[in-house]
Amino acid sequence: MRGEATVLHADLDAFYASVEQRDAPALRGRPVIVGGGVVLAASYEAKVRGVRTAMGGRQARELCPDAVIVPPRMEAYTAASRAVFGIFRDTTPLVEGLSIDEAFLEVGGLRRLVGTPEEIAVRLRERVRGEVGLPISVGVARTKFLAKVASAVSKPDGLLIVEPEREEEFLLPLPVERLWGVGRVTAEKLHRHGIRTVGQLAELEASAAERLLGRAAGAHVHAMARLLAPRPVVTTTRRGSIGSQRALGTRPRTAEEIDVMLTQIVDRLARRLRDGGRGCRTVVLRLRFGDFTKATRSRSLRLPSDRTAVLLAAARGLLIAARPEIEARGITLIGVSFGQLVRGEDVPQELPIEWGESARLDTVADAVRDRFGAASLARATQLGRDPGWSAPILPEHE
Repeated sequence: MRGEATVLHADLDAFYASVEQRDAPALRGRPVIVGGGVVLAASYEAKVRGVRTAMGGRQARELCPDAVIVPPRMEAYTAASRAVFGIFRDTTPLVEGLSIDEAFLEVGGLRRLVGTPEEIAVRLRERVRGEVGLPISVGVARTKFLAKVASAVSKPDGLLIVEPEREEEFLLPLPVERLWGVGRVTAEKLHRHGIRTVGQLAELEASAAERLLGRAAGAHVHAMARLLAPRPVVTTTRRGSIGSQRALGTRPRTAEEIDVMLTQIVDRLARRLRDGGRGCRTVVLRLRFGDFTKATRSRSLRLPSDRTAVLLAAARGLLIAARPEIEARGITLIGVSFGQLVRGEDVPQELPIEWGESARLDTVADAVRDRFGAASLARATQLGRDPGWSAPILPEHE
C-alpha cells in the first residue's frame, strides 16, 4: 500500500450541460437540461431544483419550468473530452479513463519534476478551465475509490485531498451511497437493516455483508468500507468490452420506440468497433425494469464480427426474448455491450452472402459520417424523433 495520496480522480462537472453553457454565454447561470424525452444532463442550476440525469423530460419540466432545454451535441462533447484528456496525458503518462468525462491519474513519480500531488491537481484544474473552458472537480487520495469519492464530495468545481492519516475521518461518516457500486437497490437493502453510513457498514463482519448483499457485492462494498481497495491506476490493459446505455424515464414505451433506441445504440457501438479495428464475439443486452430490478441477456456469435447488421440481429433477438418481461414490468433503461473483443485481423473477411450488402453499406456509411459528421446519416425510423433520444456513451463500469 502506498503511504501518500498520489491518485487523482478528475471528473468534469455536469459535462454535457457545461459544454452547452460554455458555447452559449446566454445559458450561463441559467438552468439547462440536455435532452428532450429523457434528461441526459442537467446544469447545477437545474440540479438544485431536483432535476436529475435519466429523469423523464415531463417531470424535469414540472420541477424546473424555466429550464432551457437543448438537444444533445455529441460531436461537441467528444471534442471537449479529447481536449481534456490531452491535458490529462500532458500531466502524467499514467491515465486510466473511466468514461468520456472522468479519469484516474497517478502522479506519485512526479514530485521532483513538477511538485506535490496537490500542486499538480491545482494546475490541472486551472488548465482545463483556461484551455477548454470547463469546470472540473478533482479528488486526491491514496487509492482510486477514495479519490473518486473525494471528487464527488468536492463538487461542483472543487478540489479535495484525503491524506492517509484522515481517511477514516473522511469516509466513515459518509452515507453508504457514496461507495463505488452502491446504487439505489443496494442502498435500500442496507437501509432496511439500519445501515446508513459507511462506518456502520465497516462495523459488520465481511460474512454479514455478504449475506445481506450477496457474496461478490457484499465482499466488494465491505472491503471499500474498511479501506481495503488498493487497485492501481491501469493504463495498458486493452478494453475487453465496449458499451452504451439509455435511460428511458418511467413512461410506457412501445415496442417500436424500444427498437429504435436499441438500433441507435448498436449503430454507434458497431462504428466504434470498426474505428478501433476490433470485432466482438458476444452481444450483451442490459435492461432495467419499471421496478428497478435489472436483467442481463447475452448471445455468442458463431464468428467474431464488426458488421452492424450481424450485431443488431443478435441484439434484437435478445430483446424479442425479453419482451414479455418488458410488457409486464415496464422498462426504464436499455443498454448494449459488445464483449470478447478481438483484433480486426481476427474478424473473418469471408462473410455469408446475405451479409455482403451490409458490409458494403457499413463502409459507405462510415465514410459519409467521417466526412460530414455523425449526424449526417440516420435510419429512416429515426427521422423526426426527439433529439433527446441520442444515446450517450457511458462508463464501462456502469
